[in-house]
Amino acid sequence: MKIIVPMAGVGSRLRPHTLTTPKPLTVIAGKTIVQRLVEDISKVIDQKIDEIAFVIGPAKKGFPSDTKDKLIEIAKGLGAKGSVYVQEEALGTAHAIYCAKESLSGPCVVAYADTLFKADFTLDTNADGAIWVKQVEDPSAFGVVKLEEGFITDFIEKPKDFVSDLAIIGIYYFKDGNKLKEEIQYLIDNDLKENNEYQLTNVLESLKQQGAKFIPGKVNAWMDCGKKDPTVDTNKQVLGFEEADGNNLVSSDVVLENSEIIQPCYIGKNVVLKNSKIGPYVSIGENSVVENATITNSLIQTNVQISNASFDNAMIGNYAKYNGEFTSISIGDYTELI
Repeated sequence: MKIIVPMAGVGSRLRPHTLTTPKPLTVIAGKTIVQRLVEDISKVIDQKIDEIAFVIGPAKKGFPSDTKDKLIEIAKGLGAKGSVYVQEEALGTAHAIYCAKESLSGPCVVAYADTLFKADFTLDTNADGAIWVKQVEDPSAFGVVKLEEGFITDFIEKPKDFVSDLAIIGIYYFKDGNKLKEEIQYLIDNDLKENNEYQLTNVLESLKQQGAKFIPGKVNAWMDCGKKDPTVDTNKQVLGFEEADGNNLVSSDVVLENSEIIQPCYIGKNVVLKNSKIGPYVSIGENSVVENATITNSLIQTNVQISNASFDNAMIGNYAKYNGEFTSISIGDYTELI
């Protein structure tokens, strides 16, 4: 089994945080989004993962020089080979997959690194394909699928009238990666674009018309990391899941001086807390110092200095310095409010 992870987008909706860190490498409760994504996928696949292929954007889009090394380490952590490809130009969802064509063979999962999920199903690898879906209240904002006798019969993009409430979350299983590659190649060779891009939905429809049967993989939770508020909420949900699984994410070397941690929280290594109340639902990255602060429901990265703060629903980037009384803020790497 292989996992293909297209992650070349710039993450413009999550700026300023993505000006210096690509969105999939944003850390949620101590792990990057992309690491959590592939770990979650591995839990619903009852097969050995042989390779994880990542498709990143060029350096000019903010992908630092050590991105490849970080991604290969994530793959190694799951006992898999890591491969990294570059999508030089944004030409659509299908094109992003095709950039990893050298890795497209045999059974594979394609997962766009935009969201996280929680599921308790086991993937049926005997099916031609599967599409992860989540029941939503307003399907008009999503691509949705229709079902008949347990199989997907239609793919509808942002339906104006109600046809289904099962939204496509961006994770797919294909029994035959070679066939997927051939269909994308056909789109590209014949310049079959939609909105000037090569779309995966067109590939899915073509495969279906050729007889491929797709089944739904229904997830319990679908967590968005597109904008600041949903990302902070995703941090909250992940911490809740980690607590439910019995995991303690507070580093053993945290220094507490007249301070309290209300679980669930993630506190990285070499963090000092002075005269502060932290939690619930707070992540603080390593090498940070927090003093005279009350912080709840917030996502704070590494090497941060915070004092005289009262935070709720805050997201703070790496190496930021804060001293004040602002609340519900969103500041990026190296920002100073002092």
